[in-house]
Amino acid sequence: MNQKVSRKQQILESLAAELERSPGERITTAVLARSVGVSEAALYRHFASKAKMFEGLIGFAEESVFARINQILDSEKETRVRCARILYLLLAFSERNPGITRVLLGDALVGETERLHQRVEQFFSRLETQLRQVLRESRMRDDDLCVDAESGAALLLSLIEGRMHQFLRTRFKVSPATGWESQWMILERAMFRVDDAPVEPLV
Repeated sequence: MNQKVSRKQQILESLAAELERSPGERITTAVLARSVGVSEAALYRHFASKAKMFEGLIGFAEESVFARINQILDSEKETRVRCARILYLLLAFSERNPGITRVLLGDALVGETERLHQRVEQFFSRLETQLRQVLRESRMRDDDLCVDAESGAALLLSLIEGRMHQFLRTRFKVSPATGWESQWMILERAMFRVDDAPVEPLV
């Protein structure tokens, strides 16, 4: 059983690496099999289809990101700090996982099943819902928010997606976190009543 789990993990890691290595290109099962060092038939013993492999990468993103968000919410109570940490988390995850970034942005899913596109849409919808909830709680606690929660959450997520798209467009040469510290300070002052020192946008 452990060998099967290990092989599945190896396949997913190889898929992510191939996606990073060949931005803009589709990864065939033949290419993936060569990367893993097994036959195509062996791939399908662990995953019923290539779509299932992509689902595995999306599942990894969901588990990694939302588990860390929960930790941030448990440890931080101030809205500005929560937002700063969550946004930087997303940028850092994208930078560490270029191949998965291609999947989340749909670039690697061209020609794949609609179910995969729905999965990544759910990923970003869940992120926006989480940000909206954080901003709504600010209204209930200290009301230092200068915008409504819906607009604020949509703005924050669109900026993060934009940085991820830039990362992809430059073929992973420009980090999504480049210049983020100064950009967060602009956002922070636009969205919150900032009377004290700005929050460092780092996890």
